[in-house]
Amino acid sequence: MATKRMLIDSTHSEETRVLVVNGNRLEDFDVEVQSRKRLKGNIYLAKVTRVEPSLQAAFVDYGGNRHGFLAFSEIHPDYYQIPVADREALIAEERAAAAKSSEIEESGEEEESPIETLGGDDSEEFEARRPEISQRKNYKIQEVIKRRQILLIQVVKEERGTKGAALSTYLSLAGRYCVLMPNTDRGGGISRKIGSISDRKKLRKIINDLGILEGMAVIVRTAGSQRSRAEIRRDYDYLLRLWNQIRELTLNSIAPSLVHEEGDLIKRSIRDLYTKDIDEVIVHGEEGYRSAKDFMKILIPSHAKKVQKYKKTESPLTLNYGIDDQLEAIHSNEVRLKSGGYIIINPTEALVAIDVNSGRATKERNIEETALKTNIEAATEIARQLKLRDLAGLIV
Repeated sequence: MATKRMLIDSTHSEETRVLVVNGNRLEDFDVEVQSRKRLKGNIYLAKVTRVEPSLQAAFVDYGGNRHGFLAFSEIHPDYYQIPVADREALIAEERAAAAKSSEIEESGEEEESPIETLGGDDSEEFEARRPEISQRKNYKIQEVIKRRQILLIQVVKEERGTKGAALSTYLSLAGRYCVLMPNTDRGGGISRKIGSISDRKKLRKIINDLGILEGMAVIVRTAGSQRSRAEIRRDYDYLLRLWNQIRELTLNSIAPSLVHEEGDLIKRSIRDLYTKDIDEVIVHGEEGYRSAKDFMKILIPSHAKKVQKYKKTESPLTLNYGIDDQLEAIHSNEVRLKSGGYIIINPTEALVAIDVNSGRATKERNIEETALKTNIEAATEIARQLKLRDLAGLIV
């Protein structure tokens, strides 16, 4: 059986690369450049610079290159500048809607409801519904949010082109097994990717026994499906400590300022990409090795021994494991298939266009069989390439 490895190249301070390799096949790839650090998941103390009634949104200075975009639906009622009694009524209604949503989920009556992905990794599976609040419809953003108002916000979508980052005041902190939502009053939930009824019942009981503080919510991620009560409790306690640190820092900060950074690529990869079927985590670079080892000790102490320092330093990490050609291919718009066919991938501003060609694939008896075999092979490879190239949106 092929050895599955996570390879981390942190030899250059300006760039870090993470690869997941199964045997000699590249399965996942991510890179972080120091000059273009990721914003998504970061939490800032920010200031409203403009309220736009026509968009029912606010533009917010959080310290980024451009002002961020904050939709009215992403503003917690706590920030509404309205009489205290009215605000309390709104929050109570939100709490009741959240409780009802949880009851419906537990009874299994709402399998295909609209969902919203919270902050965290793009590919993450944890989901939560924003409760519909009838009283909120009585307000317009210009009536309840004012210029120069201070908000605690999280980046939920990166800056792109001329567009600023999308923001939310509904915060989420992702751990290895759980996601803590410190100002979403919903209690608890379970990733929809956990399909087993017995697993869901077991996890529901664990969540109920956590003693989640009022005004907070916890969602168990897919990685938590086979974890013990103690492991989930440890992850929850870690996130709770993290939230308390964020609160303390917020009280001592002046807007605009960063109060929580989602974590560098090494930490995010160990949290989100590492699975128990990975045999080794090989790290090239002393600082990166120490960071990976220390974070693994916090997250999954029993797996810390899998984090090893790369010893063949005279040879580049990717060259030693024979994946340089696959990395080069990521930057080409043409991808060759084993059958002789090929795929052309063209990302544009509006969509990602993909063309499948049979090329030299002529082994089948007729053109229909050739097309079918090429398309089946291409479908698998397209999914892999979209993941490796970090492409999303409209795929045609």
